[in-house]
Amino acid sequence: MTADTTAPKAPAQKAASKTPAIKDFSYAPLFQLGKDETPYRKLDLGGVSTSKVGDKTILHVEPETLSALAAEAFNDIAHLLRPSHLQSLANILKDPEASDNDRFVALDLLKNACIAAGGALPMCQDTGTAIVVGKKGQRVWVEGNDDEAFARGVYKTYTTTALRYSQMAPLTIFDEKNTGTNLPVQVDVAANPGDYHPEEFDLLFVAKGGGSANKTFLFQETRALIFNKETLLKWLETKLRTLGTSACPPYHLAIVLGGMSAEQTLKTVKMASTHYYDSLPDKGNENGQAFRDKEMEAEVLKLTQKLGIGAQFGGKYFCHDVRVVRLPRHGASFPVGIGVSCSADRQAKAKITAEGVFLEQLEHDPARFLPETTDEHLEGEAVNIDLNRPMDEIRKELSKYPVKTRLSLTGTMVVARDIAHAKFKERLEKGEGLPQYLKDHPVYYAGPAKTPAGMPTGSFGPTTAGRMDSYVAELQKAGGSYVMLAKGNRSKAVKDACQTYGGFYLGSVGGPAARLAKDCIRKVEVLEYPELGMEAVWKIEVENFPAFIVIDDKGNDFYAGLT
Repeated sequence: MTADTTAPKAPAQKAASKTPAIKDFSYAPLFQLGKDETPYRKLDLGGVSTSKVGDKTILHVEPETLSALAAEAFNDIAHLLRPSHLQSLANILKDPEASDNDRFVALDLLKNACIAAGGALPMCQDTGTAIVVGKKGQRVWVEGNDDEAFARGVYKTYTTTALRYSQMAPLTIFDEKNTGTNLPVQVDVAANPGDYHPEEFDLLFVAKGGGSANKTFLFQETRALIFNKETLLKWLETKLRTLGTSACPPYHLAIVLGGMSAEQTLKTVKMASTHYYDSLPDKGNENGQAFRDKEMEAEVLKLTQKLGIGAQFGGKYFCHDVRVVRLPRHGASFPVGIGVSCSADRQAKAKITAEGVFLEQLEHDPARFLPETTDEHLEGEAVNIDLNRPMDEIRKELSKYPVKTRLSLTGTMVVARDIAHAKFKERLEKGEGLPQYLKDHPVYYAGPAKTPAGMPTGSFGPTTAGRMDSYVAELQKAGGSYVMLAKGNRSKAVKDACQTYGGFYLGSVGGPAARLAKDCIRKVEVLEYPELGMEAVWKIEVENFPAFIVIDDKGNDFYAGLT
């Protein structure tokens, strides 16, 4: 056997792997805002001075100045709106594509703004959680506690004007008590980086009601969501329908795609809904800067106009406008946030500089946005309903009309909301039956703000109906709550109960709480549970109170297929 003398082959050489080049360090702020075009008015507050430390100027701000600014800001935003918001409402009245109900709601909200601007009645009965967001320059010194100073200002406004206390203090896991001052305040103040406005204190004051706050959503999605525009829009349509109307549209809608954490996404949603980020760039870069996609904003706005929900009772104007912000993200995460600012679009920017204290100029003369026409000139006559009749007669009259019918209510209603309904349920469980007033009169889900001197009531708009859904069938079975009045859409359980027991749900326009108080509510008295404050059961006399039939006794639901 001959030996193999062939030299062995050398093993194949692997291709040398190339190490990616390390990018040079580069820093840029995530949120790069353009020039601030906000109109400001100067406040005569004092408490601002400067000094020198070396070659640097220090801005000194007295804590009393922060308190006075906060008090002024929260008083303003309870009663006044931005001109841009009012112009959006006025535009609805001029749009031939707007529905009768769109125009009715827009006109009602403009009239409400005129009343609230008088400074006695807040624009909404839910005067909100007080939120202060700030960026403090590196050379701004406040001798004292910023948070406490802002809280003192909030306390002053809420306790000396006709605003409602909405904050609940937890005593145990299960027990709560209203704080009686609307404190605490949510304060988020951060330092401005480096030499960015080093001698300036920039602030945003927001009063956020429960209705719009409850319509803030986080979705943990994947990269597949942005496979293409059609995929994203289809997904958004399903989510936007779930917003419903309980937060009082037309909305300022904010959508945030991405985010390096869930909390960053949701914080950006809130800020975008206030239009704080309107001056962001319109495109991204390799550093991951946040940007607005105005093309997508236009696409989403068109989508909302086609939903059919409109300004609460059908039509085009579900939203005034849309903001879509894109953020960087972790490669394994794709958070998406959606939220709104409602018809009570309450925020104001402020700044403190060496020149003084400045607060955003809101509109003091909203009447200039009113058209020559009034609601009597709008298409679609309202049906007059006399509430001072036996309940069976009221139900028989309502049964003549289809859902979406516009109504004008005159007579007696009882007012009850969350805690009162829980007490009604307790009575049934104890075998005590329902109070007669719940059988004899329609029930309005609401809770008034404080009553200004010389007026029959404080701002008295509807609260979100859905919170009372679980009680309806039981109450109607017991012979009460046959006619309900509130805002927003309701669950199938309510529709089924109304069909079974012959009930009706009437929708009230969400938002114009001041107008309802001034023009429609003639008398208010406590019926039961006075210890509950605004959660007590009230008896009210109303005149020409606007409403729409949303759910009837035949099982028809205006919102079916829309949400």
